Order: sequence, then structure tokens, then C-alpha cells
Amino acid sequence: MFSQPEIAREIRLYVVVNAVGLGLLTLLAAWFLAGTHPRRPWDAAAFALSPTLALAGLVNWDLLAVAAVAGALWAWSRGSPVLTGVLIGLGTAAKLYPLFLLGALLVICLRQRRVAQVVTVASAALIAWLSANAPAFLSGPDQWKVFWEFNSDRGADLGSVWLLVAQAADVTFEVDTINSVSLWFFAIWCVGVAALGLLAPDTPRFAQLGFLIVAGFLLVNKVYSPQYVLWLLPLAVLARPRWRDLVIWQAGEVFYFACVWWYLGGYLAPGAGGDAGAYWVAIVVRLAAELYLVVIVARDVLRPAHDPVENPVSRALPVDHPDGEDILRR
Repeated sequence: MFSQPEIAREIRLYVVVNAVGLGLLTLLAAWFLAGTHPRRPWDAAAFALSPTLALAGLVNWDLLAVAAVAGALWAWSRGSPVLTGVLIGLGTAAKLYPLFLLGALLVICLRQRRVAQVVTVASAALIAWLSANAPAFLSGPDQWKVFWEFNSDRGADLGSVWLLVAQAADVTFEVDTINSVSLWFFAIWCVGVAALGLLAPDTPRFAQLGFLIVAGFLLVNKVYSPQYVLWLLPLAVLARPRWRDLVIWQAGEVFYFACVWWYLGGYLAPGAGGDAGAYWVAIVVRLAAELYLVVIVARDVLRPAHDPVENPVSRALPVDHPDGEDILRR
């Protein structure tokens, strides 16, 4: 079927249109990241030159949410809680994970006794999410529910620690067990990130807390599709803008990216049959690389002198603080 000229032409056109659209979103995201810290625009280069961006950018439409997250980081740095909320809501309409950024803003606003601001962000996010979803829900509620039902009913899948344990230990996890344990782990992780942010010597940056929360979700999620690395990318390059640490993390991601396609193609299957142990190694390497960056970012939060951005002098910054915390300190 795919060899037919008409179908092949349609496939090429589809890929080109998507590549152009997602390419424009990538440029927009890079522009947002370059403007988040006006005195450090070069940090956006780690996003634009990322090998994971080149590898996974066209796998799915996740760059819609990525651009929205980058925009939310930029809007918060410009002191616009309404626009921050709108972009978080639109990002959540594309992928669920931008919703978790509200937790990061809650911690920042609690520290600065500005709860009204996080309420403004959350309200704007809700209105934007409802506005984006209303047409689909009203025209086909059953079809609208497919995404939620699919994610609720799926079991241990690609790249997850659940798949690793299930295959290595030859056990089967019930879907309800995976859902419950994942939810509880993520809830505990979020409490830990909140405690970290509230007890830190200085108010953590938005990107730092956002990165830690999203990383916790991905570490225990029941699936890690190849393009999910993009979820962390804009947060990571601002949370820890040091090439060495970003290269270490992305080396693990690139290794996993190669292995997952070899695994799906059957190239990692043992000659004598059985599960592909080499793929388990790839999952462990990815988890270790992600945890490495988590530890580094958490260390920066607890010991701001290690933060490459500007936290060591944050108390003396004027009202144009590039992370938006100037508004909270007024």
C-alpha cells in the first residue's frame, strides 16, 4: 500500500507539513528560553543544539506542549501570571505534564506569601484548558474520553521501570496496582519537592522546581515514549545551564533512544529467545542519567552557591530579576 505513488506523496506531504510546523514551534520555544533570563540568553543554545531535540522532535506532537512550557517560563519571568496560566492551560490541553508546573509556582508563591498570584495562574490555566477542550468535548464526548481511558487502562509499557521489573522478575502487574503505586509515589515525590523548595535558603527558581516535579513523574510513569525526553528539555536547560551536566543526562537519553528502536525492531532479542536484557540496561542507564541531573538540581536548590544562574546574589537583585521572583519580593 505504501508503495503506491498517491499514498507515498501524501505521506511525504504530511511529514513536511509537520516538520515545518514543529520547526516553527521549536524556534518559538528557543526564543522564549533566550528571553527568560535576559542576561543569560545563551542558555537557550543548550535547547536549540540538543541532540535529543533533533532525534525526537518529529516523533509526535509533543513540541506543542514544549513550546507552551517554554512560553510559561518566559511569561513568569516577565511578571505576567495571567499569560503564564494561559500557556500552562494550553500546554495541558496538548499534554498533561504542563499542569504539574502549578505545583512549582505554588511553592514559590507560598514562600513569598503571594498566594493570590498562584490562584490567578491556576484560574487562567483552567479557563484556557476548558476553552481548548470544549469544542472537542461538546462535539464528541466519547471520543474526547479516549485519551484518558487509554492511559488509565494501559499496563507496563516501553521504557518504564514497571516494564523492566516485570520482564526481569517475570511477574505481571495489575493495571490498578501500577496506577495506585505510581500515583502514591508521585504524590510523595511532590511533597518532597515542596519541602525542598520551602526549606531552601533562597526561593528556588521556577525551572528548578518544575524540572524536579516533571522528572519525578517520568521516573515512575508506566510508559516512557522516546519523545518524552522533550518534556524535560526546556526545564533542564534553565534549571541547570551547565553543558557538562546536560551532556551527561542527554548521553543517557540518546543511548536509550537508540536502544528502544533496536528493541522495537527486534535487533536486541537474544538468539536463544527470551526477553531483551540489553534493553533493560538501556532503561537503567536512562533512569540513572535522569537521577543524576535531579540530584544536581536539588543540590543547587539546597546550596544556591552552586546555582549557575544568579542565586548567590539574589537578595540584592533589583526588580528586574530575570526569573519573575522580583514581583514576589516587592
